[in-house]
Amino acid sequence: MDILKKQPNHFIRLSRCFLFLLALSLFTTSNLFSQVQSNEEAADSILIRNVYLISMEDTAGLQVCLILLNNTLEIVTTDDIESAPGAKVYDGHGGYLMGEVSIGKPPSFVVLRENPRENFDIFLNSKDYITFAMENGEIVLNNLGQVEKDVEHETEKTNKRFTWTAYNPPPMAVPFNYYSSRKWNRFDTKYISGLFNGIMALDRMIWLSQNENSESQVGELSESSLGEIRAIRFGLIGTFNFRKPWVYTFFITNNTFDRDYTEGRNRLTLYDLRVDIPLPAGITMSIGKQKEPISLSRLTTLVFLPLQERQAAEDAFLPARNYGIVFNSMYMKGRGTWGVGVFKNFFDSDTTFRDTPTQITGRVTGIPYLTEDESNLLHLGFALRYSNAKQPIVARTESEFYLSPVFVETQRIQADHFFTYDLEVYMRKGPFLLGGEYIGNSVKAPDVDNPSLFGYNIMGNWAVTGEMRPYRKRSGIFDPLPVSKPVGQGGGGAFELSFRHSFIDLDDGAVMGGRMRTTSAGFNWWPSPRAQVGVNYRFITLDRFEVRGRSSGMNIRIMLMLD
Repeated sequence: MDILKKQPNHFIRLSRCFLFLLALSLFTTSNLFSQVQSNEEAADSILIRNVYLISMEDTAGLQVCLILLNNTLEIVTTDDIESAPGAKVYDGHGGYLMGEVSIGKPPSFVVLRENPRENFDIFLNSKDYITFAMENGEIVLNNLGQVEKDVEHETEKTNKRFTWTAYNPPPMAVPFNYYSSRKWNRFDTKYISGLFNGIMALDRMIWLSQNENSESQVGELSESSLGEIRAIRFGLIGTFNFRKPWVYTFFITNNTFDRDYTEGRNRLTLYDLRVDIPLPAGITMSIGKQKEPISLSRLTTLVFLPLQERQAAEDAFLPARNYGIVFNSMYMKGRGTWGVGVFKNFFDSDTTFRDTPTQITGRVTGIPYLTEDESNLLHLGFALRYSNAKQPIVARTESEFYLSPVFVETQRIQADHFFTYDLEVYMRKGPFLLGGEYIGNSVKAPDVDNPSLFGYNIMGNWAVTGEMRPYRKRSGIFDPLPVSKPVGQGGGGAFELSFRHSFIDLDDGAVMGGRMRTTSAGFNWWPSPRAQVGVNYRFITLDRFEVRGRSSGMNIRIMLMLD
């Protein structure tokens, strides 16, 4: 069974939404240009490549690149970065970095020739082992020498290391010390390697208010003011060790988010079962149960979203997972992505292969604006999904709270086919992220006057502690918020504030599913990259059954990941 949506005059509304988001992004971009130009006149940009960060647990370290602008640390990344014009470039030659490296602050650190965890003599005679030293963003010792010509290079990586080349990243972030052979949950053989990983999210829902109209529409909400295990997911991530490794992902859950496949909530469900196979020309083929290449928010793992649940239109129109095959790659040297897939979910349906709907989905993204240090960017994306609708379709969703009754719902619609399209506009400026998505559905169903259903959202997110959500160029999405100073390592964790306004319209033609507006505010505390405590508040307005209902609620979530 599929889910969809739409709207009257929806090309006009789409244009208005696009123009609004684009104007907002261009306004922000104009400010960025003026700031970057002023920075370039006085800035001293430094790029340090090929050094290892030593974690508390990993003896091997994490190989990274660092970018400094005006003596301030802007980026620490595992990606291989090209230098900006005029930048000073230093090759760390696989040295080991120790010191204070916090995003947005002048760093103080040294780079050592050898690993101090393996050679204790370094602490007895450190002078002979230091190759580079920086204090408050100023170079005080440099035996590395400056790279005069920025030539293409490859960071030294063992055959055991790999990058996620699929359009769908793993259902949870892989820890920094993934490659440590000392981890109890990692195994490594000649033919296959992997990491056992898991996540648990606990919710406590509290409904704060509800008027009489709302009670007549959805019933008494206070009955769902309770706690629940939102999700328990566990599985394996790893490689089949061919010359070019194949990456596999296998996860199961007891609370699948695939709402149109599941009737009950508390049962084990196959969540991901996928193999990513590298092909020539930088193309990756992914086969199995996976996300379709549509919507930045849908492709982002749920527990790493700024707000706890996705906007209503995504849950109403897009399935969480589907069985199929996806081809994807990048273009313009990583400034854009494309992905296309064919899906047919006959495994989880009661119909035959022939009678199961077929979906064809494609998405293209681009970064038309990117600063030299890559801290500021503008992301644009467009996706299209076609279904031959061989089964009746229903669009429905809750109130953007998981512990909530259904608020908007269409009748079963017998359609010839339908198209779903998604428009994405996001702007990131360091710790600030602003953007939104528009999702529309054009349904070919003459019996109900060919309805058009739609929804959109506008969101903003601010990492108060200064961290920046990395941009995953291979997938065209934003990664989880990093934590510069975890609790237990001299810091208080990372904090972020979020806001979102969303709208969904399921009224058109002979379809009367309701209209819902939701305004949300959220706060997240990440004491470490593997734990989160979050609070979300929502105010909901529902127009349905010829009355307007209002309600509000709050959800508290605790999320823990296996490390």
